[in-house]
Amino acid sequence: MEKKISQCSSCYIKYEKKRCIEQEGKGPEFCPTIVKKDIIKKAKLEYNKPEIRHFAQIASIQEGEGYDNRGQEYSSVRPIKSRIVEIIEFAQRMKFTRLGLAFCVGFRHEAKITAKILEKQGFEVVSIVCKVGCDDKENIGIQKNQKINMGDFESMCNPIAQAEILNEAKTDFNIMLGLCVGHDSLFIRYSKAPVTVFAVKDRLLGHNPLAAIYNNDSYYAWLLKDELEKK
Repeated sequence: MEKKISQCSSCYIKYEKKRCIEQEGKGPEFCPTIVKKDIIKKAKLEYNKPEIRHFAQIASIQEGEGYDNRGQEYSSVRPIKSRIVEIIEFAQRMKFTRLGLAFCVGFRHEAKITAKILEKQGFEVVSIVCKVGCDDKENIGIQKNQKINMGDFESMCNPIAQAEILNEAKTDFNIMLGLCVGHDSLFIRYSKAPVTVFAVKDRLLGHNPLAAIYNNDSYYAWLLKDELEKK
């Protein structure tokens, strides 16, 4: 019989009583902390690797220092650092010196400012735009009517080339800025350096994708229909 799959998003246990939060806490029948102990044990062994352990330690330290009023209840802590500040501090703590910035051409203005900030903080920045190579989308089998500019030449996004160019530059840490859904996945897959996300693309919502989630009971209630209308 197949083991129950993890469905943490459907957990009905109160936060302060969750098994993943409290050692004596409780979990539903699908709780991975309870039923996936073999996998968790295997994952735990990975943290014994010095480079992984150090990376995880710095990430946790960075997480903790993102709050003020620590040592009190969670309801009393408050965030004090922006994402760009956390990326800078994390990279400094890891002693990274050369950062990769993989960005969408639609974020070219944001990329220019981001690179300038990172350089001012002492990093060397290797930046690479998504359209690098200027290959037509037809080269990967895209039909003319599937393009944005139907029938005309249209440069394809090239996340694999972005990753490989940063690999050649031997970047210590790569930052993604606005890559398309799917293209971001390919970039992460081919990047040799660890990757973090500065901002994601959401063309409709001004790059704030959670706006659709926050409005799930009003303007975006239609997303909860059984099947989205196909355009």
